[in-house]
Amino acid sequence: MYDVIIIGAGPAGLTAALYAGRAKLKTLVISFGATGGQLSSTSEIENYPGASDNPSGAALTERIEQQALKFGMQKITAQVTGLIIDGAKRGVQTDTESYFAKTIIIASGAAPRSLNCTGEKELYGMGVSFCAVCDAAFYEGATDVVVVGGGDAAVEEAIYLSKFAEKITVVHRRDELRAAKTIQDKAFANAKINFVWDSLVEAINGNGMVETVTLKNVKTGELSVHATEGVFLYVGMDPNTSFTKELITLNKSGYIEAGESTATNIPGVFAAGDCRVKILRQVVTAAADGAVAAIMAEKFISEHE
Repeated sequence: MYDVIIIGAGPAGLTAALYAGRAKLKTLVISFGATGGQLSSTSEIENYPGASDNPSGAALTERIEQQALKFGMQKITAQVTGLIIDGAKRGVQTDTESYFAKTIIIASGAAPRSLNCTGEKELYGMGVSFCAVCDAAFYEGATDVVVVGGGDAAVEEAIYLSKFAEKITVVHRRDELRAAKTIQDKAFANAKINFVWDSLVEAINGNGMVETVTLKNVKTGELSVHATEGVFLYVGMDPNTSFTKELITLNKSGYIEAGESTATNIPGVFAAGDCRVKILRQVVTAAADGAVAAIMAEKFISEHE
């Protein structure tokens, strides 16, 4: 029996483990992928407080993990297949066995949807990005940056990128945007933002760094090559919450409904990081969630013992 089981070893989960360990809670972290989550594959971190030497995501992950291990974190790697909620009994079912704790923190994150095109994986972190807030500064003065998508996030990030790059090219598979009208108006009024309609990205090309994208017009089938220095993908995110199996209240997009206290609809179960409904998904907000969730777990245990 653990005091707290944390599902996920990204910045939210590892920070929760650090805070839980410092509170003398017996803590188990179940990692189901690369430690650090999305953070682990980020080439440079400029916007995390204190990261003045621009560490890689992997390096920052290693620092946080070592801090958590110092305070007693136990960590295993397994696929989480479900939660066990039976009255006051709380557990996590994995593909190998079940683990039980007084509290559970779900910090399972979210994954960007992939274009599944040639070059996307190979050039990730070398011109391919999923986060303008994270990486826009690297494109100061860039001649052209491509944004793929037509929803609120894509258009807002195009506007943000326009503060840095000389030209932003928004590629959208339809002939009109899905973003809110107010956001569209700002984009259309921005002289730096251009649009390529009815088009998909067939391939992202480059030798070590992004150099061009191959575009396909969905109506004519015509292929064209567009020179660019970066590609930002905003075709959606998928929260890693399928294992909750209707036990935890989710919004229509599958994110966990948990307020600033991180408490879910089930007493003793908390949610932190990108899997939670929130305004901003960044390393710093994930870490903040992890700290809050651990403190709330400690408080829950104290109140029920």
